[in-house]
Amino acid sequence: MRVSWVTSDHHSPSTVEYGTTPGKYEASAKGVDTKYTYFFYTSGKIHHVVIGPLEPRTTYYYRCGGSGPEFSFRTPPSSLPIEFVVVGDLGQTEWTASTLAHIGAMDYDVLLLPGDLSYANTQQPLWDSFGRLVEHYASKRPWMVTEGNHEVESFPIIYPQGFKAYNARWPMPYEESGSTSNLYYSFDVAGTHIIMLGSYTNFEAESDQYKWLMTDLVGIDRKVTPWVVVLLHAPWYNSNEAHKGEGESMRKAMEELLYLARVDVVYAGHVHAYERFTRVYNNKEDPCGPVYITIGDGGNREGLAMSFEKPSPAISEYREPSFGHGRLRILNSTHAHWTWRRNNESESHVADEQWLETLSSSKACKLPLSKVNDEL
Repeated sequence: MRVSWVTSDHHSPSTVEYGTTPGKYEASAKGVDTKYTYFFYTSGKIHHVVIGPLEPRTTYYYRCGGSGPEFSFRTPPSSLPIEFVVVGDLGQTEWTASTLAHIGAMDYDVLLLPGDLSYANTQQPLWDSFGRLVEHYASKRPWMVTEGNHEVESFPIIYPQGFKAYNARWPMPYEESGSTSNLYYSFDVAGTHIIMLGSYTNFEAESDQYKWLMTDLVGIDRKVTPWVVVLLHAPWYNSNEAHKGEGESMRKAMEELLYLARVDVVYAGHVHAYERFTRVYNNKEDPCGPVYITIGDGGNREGLAMSFEKPSPAISEYREPSFGHGRLRILNSTHAHWTWRRNNESESHVADEQWLETLSSSKACKLPLSKVNDEL
């Protein structure tokens, strides 16, 4: 587990003490620190400490920098079942607070966020306020994220690449998955292979991301991780008028790879509404394609995307412009249950749900491994 925090004290040590008993720290680890400047803004000291190895589904108590408050987190299980929270486009509004409260009111193991975190949009103090906003939740469970358009923060000549704050504050385990960029990576947890793709870095066939994805997909062992889930920011399928077609070039470049690998579910953000599609490939219903779900409705300041195209396309099974979050509970090696919970009410309300069967267990969708390897 990587623990990250920011201090105004630049002499504070990058150490984490931890143990399984409150107030008793049997182990400690030392990490690294960084800081960055963006025009006239200079960040605090950003600490990153990897601790472990840790026991699965165990609560650890920890403190950062040798003093200060004690936090606790629970590690994910090592085997199924497991429950993921999926929420995109969080921001820092009253709706964000409502979404987070609904997430925190029910147990889960790992939070997955397909981009658009702080909505800082180059206003760097908003990264700090976002950290304070999510600390209560992100200190208790693993948060695994990928970037959205609001993380780009590029500026011609001075900051042409963008992602300076995002990469400094939210390092993900990209090197461990063979990636050369923090903007795309993968990891395994409890029978599930999670792939985080980057909508805002090169993805064409000659790109590093494309080549990495091919290698990653070929290396999946469905006997070990029968479930494969992909997250990205700009949706490949979208019947909302907002951001129409913005994910199309990435879909054309990469969709076949996910299809041949029999990816089970693809989550996207960007569009500030909820939409669930049936299993799809190449714009048509296909029982061997992934289920595509747009969940960019966490609570951003830009408001909801209210206008869907009419009539609804046949491949779109449910759509609603409301704030909320989703939960993917993978029960075993064959079945999972998906729910989307709107947060218009005082309590989280299930507005959409679906049972899923993994494609790795489908005889009709199995491709000979030789063909998959040849194609990929």
